[in-house]
Amino acid sequence: MTNTLLLKSIPYEEFDYQTLQDAVAGYASPRMKISAMLAKGDIVRVKKGLYILGESLQRRPYCRELLANLIYGPSYVSLEYALHYHGVTPERVETVTSVTCGRSRSFASPVGSFSYRMIPMEAYRTGMDRVELGDGRAFLMAIPEKALADRIVADRGAGISTQKELHEYLLNGLRLDPDTLCDLNPARLREIAGHYRSRRVKLLADLVSRLGKSGKGVCHA
Repeated sequence: MTNTLLLKSIPYEEFDYQTLQDAVAGYASPRMKISAMLAKGDIVRVKKGLYILGESLQRRPYCRELLANLIYGPSYVSLEYALHYHGVTPERVETVTSVTCGRSRSFASPVGSFSYRMIPMEAYRTGMDRVELGDGRAFLMAIPEKALADRIVADRGAGISTQKELHEYLLNGLRLDPDTLCDLNPARLREIAGHYRSRRVKLLADLVSRLGKSGKGVCHA
């Protein structure tokens, strides 16, 4: 069986062990074929039961965000990684950060680091979106409002009790652009605050609403 025929059984760059088994079922020794492909680098084991195609066989770039969904779940990409993805914060984030309703976990893999922060189930259920890649693949990611809410709730050490303190934290601590703040939806933030039962997220909703009404100006709280 040629690699071309084998790849027909592996439609996407990211695949599980069952897909791999089905793809090599025609070989005399499927397990030896899998071991040989791993040794040669034709496939890469991201974690037990999850693989990507190696550079020699890749047809398109693999998706780290989709891998984050698959490595540990239920989960969706959020926090720092999602904030940068949405253009809310400027710094590129190497670790793919996610939220989960399971235990907090971290994973190191040949394709990078992945971290998962546990949040309450009620908060987990709101503020996620399905991002379509256009080739049949898709992954789950927090909307900008949810990613920012997850981030400020996670920062337990930040002493924030007023809109002014929160505004300074967002601009100086997270380096958000002032105009980006005003692009957020205060109604969505209030909904997320209700699911989180978070005074800090409610404060964020009030701040965004106030900034929007003042014409993207400076918070005078």
